[in-house]
Amino acid sequence: MLETVDLSLALDRETYVQQLARRQIQLRELGYQVYVQKRPVVIVYEGWDAAGKGGSIKRLTEKLDPRGYVVYPISAPTGEEKTHHYLWRFWRRVPERGQIAIFDRSWYGRVLVERVEGFAAEGEWRRAYREINSFERNLRDFGTILIKFWIHISREEQLRRFEERRATGYKSWKLTAEDWRNREKWPLYEEAVRDMLLKTSTLEAPWTIVEGNDKYWARVKALSTAVEVLSRELGYTPQEPLPEGNGKGGGNKKKR
Repeated sequence: MLETVDLSLALDRETYVQQLARRQIQLRELGYQVYVQKRPVVIVYEGWDAAGKGGSIKRLTEKLDPRGYVVYPISAPTGEEKTHHYLWRFWRRVPERGQIAIFDRSWYGRVLVERVEGFAAEGEWRRAYREINSFERNLRDFGTILIKFWIHISREEQLRRFEERRATGYKSWKLTAEDWRNREKWPLYEEAVRDMLLKTSTLEAPWTIVEGNDKYWARVKALSTAVEVLSRELGYTPQEPLPEGNGKGGGNKKKR
């Protein structure tokens, strides 16, 4: 699966700027429809260290009404959270109707870092695929729109970004000893990622693999996917933004 991902896909800056603005305007309009139609939305971001999850989330939310969404950066569970089932802390963050919740890493840590680092026993992480599919099915049955991104980059590109972070003062805080340790276990993580994609990409909650070596391409693809999924789920087509300098556009169309 990962071997067939075309990491050469890229956008030039002019195309990127145009497509980014277009999709952000459309997403803002769809965000309003999420509120009007009272649909909860969950957007999951997973990917390699330095894959660009934070930058993609920044562009995804840039034009959204800040009252309509929340971003959850997920790290290791707290002491209290460890006393509960691992999904407990995520159930508590499930959005109410009409709201968008964006997860920068998620419950998939159970079958990724917890599997590879031995924080979960083999029986626990193997059982987690079924538990996660059930969890996401419950969300969908409630009416939740669920979008899942895996941002994929090459091992060589990750090293280049690590080196860039180390050499750039204002980016160096992003690079930790843990990042280097995780990189040494790339083959183990790659196997875990393959299993995750195969076992948890369902009709109710499919994964979208985002080709991430080019950040411009990755950001626009994530935005475009969000627009397409929300448009389909909400039965609503956002208007096509007109180029600057043009007159007023037409009205929005509800799908029939």
